Amino acid sequence: MAAPQEKEALDQRALNNFIEYLQIPSVHPNVNYDKCVEFLKAQAKSLDLPVKVVEPVPKKPIVIITWIGLEPNLPSVVLNSHTDVVPVFKEDWTKKPFAADIIDGKIYARGTQDMKSVGIQYIEAIRRLKAQGIRFKRTVHLTFVPDEEIGGILGMKEFIKTQDYRDLNVGFSLDEGMTSPNEEYMLAYAERSIWHIHIHCSGHAGHGSLLLKNTAGEKVNYILNKFYEFRKEQEQKLIDNPTWTLGDVTTVNLTQLKGGVQSNVIPPEMTIVIDCRIPTTVDIKAWEETINKWCKEAGPGIKIEYEQKQPQVAPTKLDNSNPFWVAFKGATDSLGLKLKPQSFPGGTDSRYLRGLGIPALGFSPINNTPVLLHDNDEFIGIDTFFKGIEVYCKIIPAVANVQ
Repeated sequence: MAAPQEKEALDQRALNNFIEYLQIPSVHPNVNYDKCVEFLKAQAKSLDLPVKVVEPVPKKPIVIITWIGLEPNLPSVVLNSHTDVVPVFKEDWTKKPFAADIIDGKIYARGTQDMKSVGIQYIEAIRRLKAQGIRFKRTVHLTFVPDEEIGGILGMKEFIKTQDYRDLNVGFSLDEGMTSPNEEYMLAYAERSIWHIHIHCSGHAGHGSLLLKNTAGEKVNYILNKFYEFRKEQEQKLIDNPTWTLGDVTTVNLTQLKGGVQSNVIPPEMTIVIDCRIPTTVDIKAWEETINKWCKEAGPGIKIEYEQKQPQVAPTKLDNSNPFWVAFKGATDSLGLKLKPQSFPGGTDSRYLRGLGIPALGFSPINNTPVLLHDNDEFIGIDTFFKGIEVYCKIIPAVANVQ
């Protein structure tokens, strides 16, 4: 246990590092990660730990900080976070999005919740554990990856194909969860499959004054009606099952509608783009057949194209067959944390590791906080940030000492 004066110094250092990290505008589009890499290298040096930077894709660096375990042949523990953040619309912020200003005990900046706080909490927990002379059985790798906010396509998805990843010998991973507005802590053990569907509807073109048959617009109308009828059914399921979350239902949303040349011409083609998220409990083959059926019913000349079509990935088991879950749960129970296990409603890099059969949990120690991921005036309470470090000081030894 650190003395009060020592703890105060550690807290101030953690806060300073958090502010510095938040002030790096690693924001989409066209992120320049150079300053993130420089910052993380400095953190590794301050921890007296080796650091490696790999680029499976040019200008998409992955930073790996490693703490070798006492039994390095055991599969390792990965503490993963992403260095990128989503765009900001400055006119909608009442605070400066990359100033990291502290106001009334809260720190405001893009990335405070998603997820630079977690990356720094990993670092600062390791700093405190090392200062206590603690060692673990398993090697712990802190991985900082790019482009998670745009699907990880050129980040984690490419990294897991490399020898650098295989050399990590990963046995378990922790990654981001989600902010909770109440006392519970969200724990993600699965994710929905993300499908981005482009449905191209072609038909008779002509003058806008006519009543032509087989037009693209009629087909668009039929298909959208089917999707929105289905959407209402999913909304009702959430009403009928109060314990369910978004991760338990299939969501469909129209995100783009393309077509047309001018106001008095019936176009030869229109395209609708649907964002679809599918839980692990759904028969994914049957769902695809349903989409195909709707398109066939709408008429001829329809083509379906998938911009993204993720396969279903088995959930991480939350039972005694998973010793990492047992260790994680034991640590959080000892702290009196109330967990709410659920399927993550969006997508994180955990899906790529789960796809390799690696147990992965999504957890961000942020509760009693408005959910502002990707929103304006994103913030985290300073006390919540400090508490998260203490939480990881319990969780990391627990999972890194699993036999």
